[in-house]
Amino acid sequence: MILEIAANSVASALAAQEGGAGRVELCTALELGGLTPSHAQIALARERLRIPLYVLIRPRAGDFLYSELECEAMQRDIETCVALGCDGVVLGVLDAEGGVDMARCRALIAAAGTLGVTFHRAFDLSRDPARALEDIVALGCERVLTSGAQASAVEGAALIRDLVAQAAGRLAVMPGAGVTAQNIMALAAATGAHEFHASAKHQLPSGMHHRRPLLGDMQAGELGSDAGQVRALAAVLKTLARLPTGS
Repeated sequence: MILEIAANSVASALAAQEGGAGRVELCTALELGGLTPSHAQIALARERLRIPLYVLIRPRAGDFLYSELECEAMQRDIETCVALGCDGVVLGVLDAEGGVDMARCRALIAAAGTLGVTFHRAFDLSRDPARALEDIVALGCERVLTSGAQASAVEGAALIRDLVAQAAGRLAVMPGAGVTAQNIMALAAATGAHEFHASAKHQLPSGMHHRRPLLGDMQAGELGSDAGQVRALAAVLKTLARLPTGS
């Protein structure tokens, strides 16, 4: 059982490590679904983390149909991850009809070299999940992150279970979206998955004493991963890992 935490800052990545996560997906702008972090954030996280570090490669919010310029930017971000010694990257490109864009994905994966590759939740916007899964297997990805094409992994558990069966060990199907310590055991039982993705996020209060009442959104504290929530998630997975097969 592996717990991956989507960490939107270096501080969140360190909280994930402290809480017992098995892997970090470093990103920024979780409120937009996650975007690529800066070179400095990636470098600092790589220096400080002892657990595997994967980096989200996503140049903008919105859909996953990308222009040539956006693909070039993603390729350069991947090259940065290679140069900094990251363990993997998280990517995904679709075509206009909702299929996996094999040519563009192959080019990005080639840039990753020996780094591990996760196909992200672009998968959930694909027209035909079963076909998309076979394409992702053919690309050589290690895993696919999915909510089962629903708003949360709990709601998409039936499809995730089908995908786990279809994958048959060729890659990991990793549920993500709305995963908490309260639902992860039931989600594991419902899907048969062995890797799980969560953000364990909470809103920190701002340390600012000076406030402007009309500018509330600009004065909120940091949104970040909480080591306590990560610890609770990790504890459930440790319990599951100790259970006899079939329990």
